[in-house]
Amino acid sequence: MLVVVAYDVNTETKEGRKRLRHVAKICTNVGIRVQNSVFECHVDAAECKVLKHRLEQAIDTERDSLRFYYLGNRYQSKVEHIGAKGTIDMEEPLIL
Repeated sequence: MLVVVAYDVNTETKEGRKRLRHVAKICTNVGIRVQNSVFECHVDAAECKVLKHRLEQAIDTERDSLRFYYLGNRYQSKVEHIGAKGTIDMEEPLIL
């Protein structure tokens, strides 16, 4: 399924900047960055649960926020892209 993860981490302190890097690393390991603080993650239900748990542990809930948008398996008709940074089809083989 496609899950869109968006986050806002308060970076006014050194600890906040560290949390931001940690949250971005967690998301980078699972998904594709489509905006500065937005990732598209193709995960199954178990992977989604682990991702959510890891991100919840990484943030300060008094200062930071997370949003999860669950688009499911038939997400193609629900996502429209216009402009630079073309999308990568995560269902197709990636050739480097």
